[in-house]
Amino acid sequence: MVEFQVRKMSCGGCASRVTKVIHGVDSTAKVDIDLKSKMARVETKVDLDTLTSALAEAGYPTLSE
Repeated sequence: MVEFQVRKMSCGGCASRVTKVIHGVDSTAKVDIDLKSKMARVETKVDLDTLTSALAEAGYPTLSE
């Protein structure tokens, strides 16, 4: 599992878009979004760099933990 903060995620629409981007990289990923803390927890076989690069490309830069 990887966990990271998504800096520009501010609403339900953003959370949905972040989830779609992650599923675009790994369709089997399990995604848990905490909108209040802007955190995403993802169970995936894809490495963190791949996920964060895809999110940054979609306009959602991250802070890895």
